[in-house]
Amino acid sequence: MYKAFIKKMKLQIQQHEYLIGVAVGAGLTAKCVISGGADFLLILSSGKFRQMGRGSLAGLLPFANSNEIVMDLGVKEILPLVQPFPVFFGINASDPTIDLPTYLDVIKENGFLGVNNFPTVGLFDGQFYEALEEEGLFLQEVEAIRLAHKKKLLTIAFVFNEVQTRLMIEAGADILCVHLGLTEGGILGSKKVLSLKKAKDKVNKIFMLCDRLNPALIKMIYGGPIKNPVDVQYMYNNTNIDGYIGGSAFERIPSEESLIRVTKSFKKMENVNEDHLLQNMLDGITKHYDYVSFVKEYIAQNYMYEIHFKELAEIAHVSAGHLSRLFSKDTGSSFSEYLITFRMNKAIELMTKQDAACVEAANFVGYTDYAQFSKIFKKYTGVSPNYYKT
Repeated sequence: MYKAFIKKMKLQIQQHEYLIGVAVGAGLTAKCVISGGADFLLILSSGKFRQMGRGSLAGLLPFANSNEIVMDLGVKEILPLVQPFPVFFGINASDPTIDLPTYLDVIKENGFLGVNNFPTVGLFDGQFYEALEEEGLFLQEVEAIRLAHKKKLLTIAFVFNEVQTRLMIEAGADILCVHLGLTEGGILGSKKVLSLKKAKDKVNKIFMLCDRLNPALIKMIYGGPIKNPVDVQYMYNNTNIDGYIGGSAFERIPSEESLIRVTKSFKKMENVNEDHLLQNMLDGITKHYDYVSFVKEYIAQNYMYEIHFKELAEIAHVSAGHLSRLFSKDTGSSFSEYLITFRMNKAIELMTKQDAACVEAANFVGYTDYAQFSKIFKKYTGVSPNYYKT
């Protein structure tokens, strides 16, 4: 499994396919991201705290035993659901209550493919980090990677600077991941993060050293200002990374946005005659009903979801061609043009009247791919979404 995983990852890189790792805190997330094409999973204690509504920093504080949280979540919830899919154990290597070599054997016996050094003292700075470094805590993380490598466990090493990079490469890390700090965005996101440009510069500096010491090493990034596909694309274009690992970007932020949007949709129904629309759908819409008004009404209620014109025609018991001609005659545009225009106008309303961020507006009107939304928005309005936020 060890060699097969490395071979598969290297083959993807050779074929110019980026690798995606996801730190999950729940079985449902694991199932969904695997369906979406994730290449491997990580179980980190911060993921469990995120599912509890707490920030990722909780995984670095003495609220609970990190190794026990990860083992319990992995063995009881994630591994039985996804095996033989590759799953990495976020190990607190400096935990004084474990014998590290023995505990690594337990991790392997329970079905984990590898380990990652999280919680990591690299997330601390200032005098506190200096004290932790004097105690040798990061060196214990390096030792965990070294021992895991000897035991044929795959290793993902989080690093924050060039010194740590050198140590982790010498220890035999299989995947070197530049950790850019807590993920920005959402309700629980970090408010103080590196800018994308600074993140890019930091990544390039570390990977220049990496390429000198071990050019074949898999190189990835995690966290910080990288919170959506547009941010990741920027890093792909401006660095030589092989992929991206995310936690909040896949699990917390989309969940927050989706749950808020859906709840608001259920709450704000004053402009929609739900009973009227639903009854006409259930009745198949009588011949006396205005088909075009039905389509408009349906769009007004469901614009944030995927809508298929043929299905609306089936509900109305008319041919798609006939309904299309009626709709074009009444509105002066095709169904797809009408739907896109409706969504763009709704996005403008959200950005101007409700002060929604561009990405939030895109998600609310049904576009999970912000780059696609921005392109369509500019085509139909003549300006980029950022025009309404300046």
